[in-house]
Amino acid sequence: MSKANKPQASLVNPFDDAKEVEFSVPGQASYSPGLYEENLKKGYELIQRPRKAAGVRNIERQHAKKRMTIWERLSVLTDEDPTVLFQNWGKNLDGASIVTAIVKINGRDVAVYGHDFTVRAGSMDATNGKKLARLFELAGKRRIPLVGMNDSAGAFVPAGVGGLDGYAEAFTALRKISGVVPSIMCMFGFNAGGGSYLPRQGSFLIQPNETFFGLTGPGVVKSVLGEDVTADELGGPGVHSQSGVTDFVVPDEVSALRKVKELLNYIPDNNATLAPFQETSDPVDRKTWDIDILLKKAFNSPSGFNTPLDISIMIQQLCDHGDFLEIQPDRARNTVTALGRMGGNVVGFVANNSAVGSGQIDIDAALKNARFIRFCNLYNIPVIFMEDTTGFRPGKDQESGGIVQAGRAMLDAIIDLRTPRFLVIVRNAYGGAYASYNNYPTGADFVCALPSTRAAVMGPAGVEFVYKRELQEIRATVKQKLTAGESQADVAAWQAGEEAKLKDRYEEELMNPNEALSLGSISQIVMPSDLREVLCKNMEFHLKHYTPEPFAGPQREFH
Repeated sequence: MSKANKPQASLVNPFDDAKEVEFSVPGQASYSPGLYEENLKKGYELIQRPRKAAGVRNIERQHAKKRMTIWERLSVLTDEDPTVLFQNWGKNLDGASIVTAIVKINGRDVAVYGHDFTVRAGSMDATNGKKLARLFELAGKRRIPLVGMNDSAGAFVPAGVGGLDGYAEAFTALRKISGVVPSIMCMFGFNAGGGSYLPRQGSFLIQPNETFFGLTGPGVVKSVLGEDVTADELGGPGVHSQSGVTDFVVPDEVSALRKVKELLNYIPDNNATLAPFQETSDPVDRKTWDIDILLKKAFNSPSGFNTPLDISIMIQQLCDHGDFLEIQPDRARNTVTALGRMGGNVVGFVANNSAVGSGQIDIDAALKNARFIRFCNLYNIPVIFMEDTTGFRPGKDQESGGIVQAGRAMLDAIIDLRTPRFLVIVRNAYGGAYASYNNYPTGADFVCALPSTRAAVMGPAGVEFVYKRELQEIRATVKQKLTAGESQADVAAWQAGEEAKLKDRYEEELMNPNEALSLGSISQIVMPSDLREVLCKNMEFHLKHYTPEPFAGPQREFH
């Protein structure tokens, strides 16, 4: 078959018997179109134009890249027709490469924007910036969440500085509603420059596999630095999920949009409301026997109280029906940040995870915690801290990387936290980590401890300071025994036994919750099987007497 005779692809349904739209009025006796109907036809075509502007070829190209069109993405987000704002501007479809709309998601009004890559590669001009800015202002004014679907080649080069003005206007408007309404951003396709800055202003960022975003693409890196790098190595989800730029990595676009709907289920409309309450059939007094089993198996093992354990198992046991959503699950696994529900109320969790690096707090963990705590503070979400850490991570790389500043950011976020805030001490709570981790002096509303708690200024190394005189005597005796001719093996065994006794004495006298309980640093000891009931009932009380409202008071210098 010759190329000329080859059938052309078409999206037209041959079985569709759609007729040309008539602009008659129901019940009208006669219909004779004239000048008025011609204007109605032109208006109707303008209304439909953004949906049809792409054409068959551009839609096929989008599908060939395993990407949906903006209209297909909207259909995944909502079953209802979106209320499209500013349908298109300008004789050359200026502004049509951005679609802005109000949609219903699970019954809630949500402001949505999305780049239409099939029109001018979703590029940005001054008109686009105005459209986005107006949407952001509307979301802030009407106090509804914002969802962004980013798929843009960046600024529209022929628009000149207008494209940059468009980005600047959008940046400014989005910043002004930050902390007023939450926003969720999806990264689709290949985004660069301002197309990366804008979505990272959002509260959460979701990135599917096989996508890229960054300040510059691989070509620019090659021309400027002479460095060969793939798009995935430069700005793929594996890179951004480790740095904290991306909060969630998902397999594909549909998964990303489903994650949007899941996340919306846990966050409020704005900073003056609580997150949605959800009735639950999971009793608040349900016994958490699995926590008991977890701790029993861990601490009765050969490594005893030094056994690592996965704190996410405990979070699962505390939440209604074990359901929770972990934030930044691929980054800094030595800490877990998550949203869940207890007794129907949304609760944030910040938990040391001893299964990774003894739960020590390093730079990434501190910054991950700080960002999450600040979000909860802004949007009236109570937080439960679960402590099991041997302290801040030491080392040259941590100090040179700014662990002091990162740890300070976490402490600042904790001190500023005004929502109901609890602390559960699971096991280790030592030194500066204890002092900065939501205890009563830093503002906690309720502090409890499991019987496995080991709270002290220092961990086992503290033996050297507390029993310094006794250790000196043991080591002096070792010299005397060796001088007296006793075998080195026997002396070493005796020394190890004596030092072990001091270690046991240290743990019995100081590494336990007794002193903290007597000083009022801990309100009560809770049995592991009763933990959900105690936390649920205390949380219900505090939320009943908490008024959700915008964050007030001075904004501190560091955040």
